[in-house]
Amino acid sequence: MTQLGSQHSSYDLDERTFQFAKAVRMLVKTLPRNISCIEDCKQLVRSSGSIGANYREANEALSRKDFLMRIRISRKEAKESAYWLRLIGETHELAQIETVKSLVREAEELTKILSAIALKSM
Repeated sequence: MTQLGSQHSSYDLDERTFQFAKAVRMLVKTLPRNISCIEDCKQLVRSSGSIGANYREANEALSRKDFLMRIRISRKEAKESAYWLRLIGETHELAQIETVKSLVREAEELTKILSAIALKSM
């Protein structure tokens, strides 16, 4: 996972959200192939990728209202990703449980960062 340094430029969050989505996909490749895990993973892959996609769209927003809406969607997707990761981690016996926990923490950190951006933009 990449870490944000003292700078919080859009590039840092662009890269951080990309690395999060990438790490989720690398994890998903290693998970069991049963019906519940497959369905949970589909949701997780969608939400994890949507964080960065919506953040990037926010940075291209045509209005302040559009920017705020995209940031809120990105935050919602980060919360959703944490949910799916936690569900997967708690319902399957995984060798990669520490990776799952690390990704949950990253999703929670992204949620906090995006919440702060939304508050400052209001």
